[in-house]
Amino acid sequence: MTRVTRRFALLFFCLFLFGSCSRGSDWIQFRGAGGRGVSSARIAPPLGIRWKIKLQLAENETIRALNPPVVKGDTIYFGSEDGNFYALDAESGYMRWVFKSDAEINSIPYVDSSQVYFGSKDGRVYALSLEDGQEMWNFRTNSQVNSQVERYKDYVIFSSDSDAIYFLSPSGEEQFRIDNPGWMNYTFLLADDVMYFATGPDVELIGPYDINRREFLWFVPYHEIAASWYSFTAIRGNLVYFATAEGYGNMYLSFYAYNRHTGELVWQQQCDGVFGREWSDDSVFELFYRDINMLDFMAPTVWKDLVIYTGGDTIARAFDAKTGLPRWEKSFDMPLCSAPTIAGGRMYFGLLGNGDVPSKLVCVSARDGSLLWQMETEGSLLSAPVIAGKRIIFGTDKSVFYVLESVF
Repeated sequence: MTRVTRRFALLFFCLFLFGSCSRGSDWIQFRGAGGRGVSSARIAPPLGIRWKIKLQLAENETIRALNPPVVKGDTIYFGSEDGNFYALDAESGYMRWVFKSDAEINSIPYVDSSQVYFGSKDGRVYALSLEDGQEMWNFRTNSQVNSQVERYKDYVIFSSDSDAIYFLSPSGEEQFRIDNPGWMNYTFLLADDVMYFATGPDVELIGPYDINRREFLWFVPYHEIAASWYSFTAIRGNLVYFATAEGYGNMYLSFYAYNRHTGELVWQQQCDGVFGREWSDDSVFELFYRDINMLDFMAPTVWKDLVIYTGGDTIARAFDAKTGLPRWEKSFDMPLCSAPTIAGGRMYFGLLGNGDVPSKLVCVSARDGSLLWQMETEGSLLSAPVIAGKRIIFGTDKSVFYVLESVF
C-alpha cells in the first residue's frame, strides 16, 4: 500500500469512527425527530449503569413526574419535581449548572443552538443559556405549564393548563395564542406547519391547526371518542396516530389512525385493559391517575410498517401502521409504565414495580415482541427512555436518574 493510500485509508477510518460515535448523539425534542419515538443510535444490550444520581427530594418520597430529558452534545438537560432544572455532564454526571424555579417542573424542555426552554408549575416558561444556565428571559402565563416546550421555526410554543397555547418569539414576546378551555398536561406534534393537535374554542374540541393560516383543518369527533386522556400523536405519511384511555373502573384503551389532511378515520382498535386479579377497580384508577402525569403516556412509536403502544395495562401491542391489523402482542406480569423508544430494532420501556415485584427496564424485539433483556431499576420509569448515542437515559418515581450504556 502506498503512503498516499495509507493516509487516505486512515483518514477514511477516522471519519467513519467519528461519524459512528456522533450519530444519533443528540435528542433535542419530545419523542425525538418527527415524534416517532425512534433513535438513529444502534445501542444493544446488555447494558450497564454508567452513573445514576438521587435528586433532591425526601429519601422515601415517591414522585409522579420526571418527564424525558433532552440531550445536546455532551450535556443532559431536564427538570424535576424538586423545582430544579439540571444540566449534567453525560459522561460523568457532573453538574454543569442548576437553575431553581419557584415550583415543580413537569414540562419537557427543548434545546436549540444557544438556549434551553422549559415550563414550570410556577406558571412561567424560561429560556436559559446553555453555557451557564443564566436566565435569558421568562414569560408569565395564567396557569401551570405542564406541556412540552417546542422551538419551531420563529416560534417558541407551549400550553398552560386550562389557559392557552402560546406562540412566542425566540426572545420571549407573545405573537399570538389559542384558547385552551380545559385541557391539562397537554402535548402536541408540529409537522409541515401544522400542530397535531390544538385546542378548539371549547373543551370538547381538538384538531390539527395550520399555524400560517391560523385555522383548524378539522376536529376529532369527541362525541364518538369521549375519552379521559388523549395521547401525544405521531405521523407516518398521510396518517396521524394517537391513543385514548378511559380510567374509571377497568381501563379502556383505544388506538386510532386518521388521514391527517382530511380527518377521515382510517382504522381503530379498542380493548379493555388487561390486569391480574389483584388489580381492583380502585387500583386501576390509581394507576391511571399516576400515568396521566407522564406527558408521553400511551404515545405511539412508529417503526417501519408498525405502530406500537405500551403503557396502561400489562400488554405491549403492535399494529400494522397502514391497516391497523394486529401484528403482535407481548404480555407481562406487571403493567407497562412508560411509552417505548426504539433503537436498532430494539424497543426499550419500563415495567411497574409493586411490593415484592421489582421495577424493570426491559428490551424486546420491535419486530415480534420477543424479550431480549431486562434490568431491575430503583423505582419505576416515569417516561420513555431517551436514547442518545451510546446512552439510554431515564428517571424513576424514586427520584433516581439513570444513564446506561452498552457493556461491549
